[in-house]
Amino acid sequence: MTEARLAPNLPEWMVEHANRYLSSGGTDGHMYTVTPPGRQQMTVPSLLLTTTGRKSGDRYIFPLFYGDVGEGWVIVASKGGAPEHPGWYRNILANPEVEVQVGTRKTKASARTVTGEERARLWQQALEFWPPYADYALKTEREIPVVVLDPIE
Repeated sequence: MTEARLAPNLPEWMVEHANRYLSSGGTDGHMYTVTPPGRQQMTVPSLLLTTTGRKSGDRYIFPLFYGDVGEGWVIVASKGGAPEHPGWYRNILANPEVEVQVGTRKTKASARTVTGEERARLWQQALEFWPPYADYALKTEREIPVVVLDPIE
C-alpha cells in the first residue's frame, strides 16, 4: 500500500496545520485555534482523515474538524459551502474504509453518511463545534453531508 500524503490543493492554513499535527505525532494540532471571518476566536478539535483516492488508489490525508459521537466521530463535508462535495467525501463514497488520527490515537474506521433524524441531531452538534457550517449551508444548494466515522477495532 502506498504511503499516505497530504491531499493536493489544500489551502495553505490546512497544509500548515496538518504538517504540525503529523510532525508532532498528534500532540500539537489536535486542538486548533482559529478566528473565522466575522467571528470570535475559537478552539476546535481536529482529526486527520486518510482516504483512498477513488480514481488513483493513492492514500490522502485531510485535516478536519470533528465532534465525538459514541465511540466514533462526526465530520462534515462542507467544503466551505462550495457547490461540489469535497474530494475526501467522494473518496469515502467509493471506499468507506478509512484511517483516523485523533490526537495521538490512530485507528481504522468505517465512514457512513447519516440521514434523517440522526443527520439533524448531528448537524446541530456540528454547529456547536464549528458554527460557520450554518453560513456554508446558506452558500450552497446541496445538502451538506454529515458523516460518522465508526472505529474498527
